[in-house]
Amino acid sequence: MLNRYIIERKIPGVGSGSDADFGKMASKSNEVLTSLGPKIQWVQSFITKDKVYCEYLAENEDIVKEHAKLAGFPADSVLKVNHVCDPTEAESDFDAFRKPETSGKQSNLHA
Repeated sequence: MLNRYIIERKIPGVGSGSDADFGKMASKSNEVLTSLGPKIQWVQSFITKDKVYCEYLAENEDIVKEHAKLAGFPADSVLKVNHVCDPTEAESDFDAFRKPETSGKQSNLHA
Protein backbone atom coordinates (compact mmCIF):
# COMPACT_ATOMS: atom_id res chain seq x y z
CA MET A 1 0.00 0.00 0.00
CA LEU A 2 1.22 3.46 -0.84
CA ASN A 3 1.01 6.24 1.73
CA ARG A 4 0.33 9.89 0.88
CA TYR A 5 3.10 12.42 1.59
CA ILE A 6 3.38 16.20 1.35
CA ILE A 7 6.87 17.49 0.62
CA GLU A 8 7.93 21.08 1.23
CA ARG A 9 10.75 22.26 -1.00
CA LYS A 10 12.30 25.65 -0.19
CA ILE A 11 13.49 27.13 -3.49
CA PRO A 12 13.92 30.93 -3.31
CA GLY A 13 12.26 32.70 -6.24
CA VAL A 14 10.72 29.53 -7.69
CA GLY A 15 7.35 31.23 -8.15
CA SER A 16 8.78 33.58 -10.76
CA GLY A 17 9.88 30.66 -12.94
CA SER A 18 8.61 30.16 -16.46
CA ASP A 19 6.50 27.35 -17.87
CA ALA A 20 9.71 26.04 -19.45
CA ASP A 21 11.41 25.97 -16.03
CA PHE A 22 8.52 24.04 -14.51
CA GLY A 23 8.52 21.68 -17.49
CA LYS A 24 12.21 20.93 -16.90
CA MET A 25 11.54 20.24 -13.22
CA ALA A 26 8.66 17.92 -14.12
CA SER A 27 10.76 16.10 -16.73
CA LYS A 28 13.58 15.50 -14.25
CA SER A 29 11.10 14.28 -11.63
CA ASN A 30 9.45 11.91 -14.10
CA GLU A 31 12.83 10.55 -15.20
CA VAL A 32 13.75 9.68 -11.60
CA LEU A 33 10.27 8.28 -10.89
CA THR A 34 10.66 5.91 -13.84
CA SER A 35 13.97 4.66 -12.48
CA LEU A 36 12.49 4.08 -9.01
CA GLY A 37 9.53 2.07 -10.29
CA PRO A 38 6.06 1.67 -8.78
CA LYS A 39 7.15 2.38 -5.19
CA ILE A 40 6.50 6.10 -5.67
CA GLN A 41 4.09 8.27 -7.69
CA TRP A 42 3.95 12.03 -8.10
CA VAL A 43 0.37 13.34 -7.78
CA GLN A 44 0.75 17.12 -8.12
CA SER A 45 2.70 20.16 -6.98
CA PHE A 46 1.77 23.64 -5.83
CA ILE A 47 4.25 26.42 -6.51
CA THR A 48 4.34 29.52 -4.32
CA LYS A 49 6.73 32.47 -4.24
CA ASP A 50 9.63 30.64 -2.56
CA LYS A 51 8.40 27.08 -2.00
CA VAL A 52 7.01 24.08 -3.81
CA TYR A 53 4.57 21.74 -2.06
CA CYS A 54 4.38 18.32 -3.67
CA GLU A 55 1.95 15.49 -3.12
CA TYR A 56 3.31 11.97 -3.58
CA LEU A 57 2.11 8.43 -3.04
CA ALA A 58 4.97 6.28 -1.80
CA GLU A 59 5.80 3.14 0.14
CA ASN A 60 7.74 5.12 2.76
CA GLU A 61 9.51 8.37 3.55
CA ASP A 62 12.90 7.00 2.51
CA ILE A 63 11.85 6.55 -1.13
CA VAL A 64 10.49 10.13 -1.15
CA LYS A 65 13.86 11.40 0.08
CA GLU A 66 15.70 9.21 -2.44
CA HIS A 67 13.62 10.71 -5.26
CA ALA A 68 14.50 14.22 -4.10
CA LYS A 69 18.21 13.37 -3.87
CA LEU A 70 18.36 11.76 -7.32
CA ALA A 71 16.35 14.58 -8.92
CA GLY A 72 18.44 17.29 -7.25
CA PHE A 73 15.47 18.80 -5.41
CA PRO A 74 15.40 19.81 -1.76
CA ALA A 75 13.05 17.96 0.56
CA ASP A 76 13.02 20.32 3.54
CA SER A 77 10.01 18.66 5.10
CA VAL A 78 8.41 15.28 4.35
CA LEU A 79 5.09 14.76 6.07
CA LYS A 80 3.00 11.60 6.00
CA VAL A 81 -0.69 12.42 5.57
CA ASN A 82 -2.88 10.79 8.22
CA HIS A 83 -6.24 11.77 6.75
CA VAL A 84 -7.63 13.74 3.82
CA CYS A 85 -10.66 15.88 4.61
CA ASP A 86 -12.79 17.49 1.93
CA PRO A 87 -16.22 19.14 1.70
CA THR A 88 -17.98 15.80 1.31
CA GLU A 89 -17.20 15.01 4.96
CA ALA A 90 -19.02 18.10 6.22
CA GLU A 91 -22.18 17.81 8.23
CA SER A 92 -25.22 19.31 6.59
CA ASP A 93 -25.23 23.10 6.83
CA PHE A 94 -21.79 23.01 8.50
CA ASP A 95 -23.11 22.50 12.05
CA ALA A 96 -19.71 21.15 13.12
CA PHE A 97 -18.26 24.64 12.79
CA ARG A 98 -21.15 26.45 14.53
CA LYS A 99 -21.78 24.61 17.78
CA PRO A 100 -19.86 22.43 20.24
CA GLU A 101 -20.14 18.67 19.95
CA THR A 102 -22.84 17.13 22.13
CA SER A 103 -20.85 14.00 22.94
CA GLY A 104 -18.98 15.77 25.73
CA LYS A 105 -15.77 15.65 23.73
CA GLN A 106 -14.41 19.10 22.89
CA SER A 107 -13.48 19.71 19.27
CA ASN A 108 -10.54 21.88 18.23
CA LEU A 109 -12.64 23.25 15.35
CA HIS A 110 -14.77 25.52 17.54
CA ALA A 111 -13.81 29.05 18.45
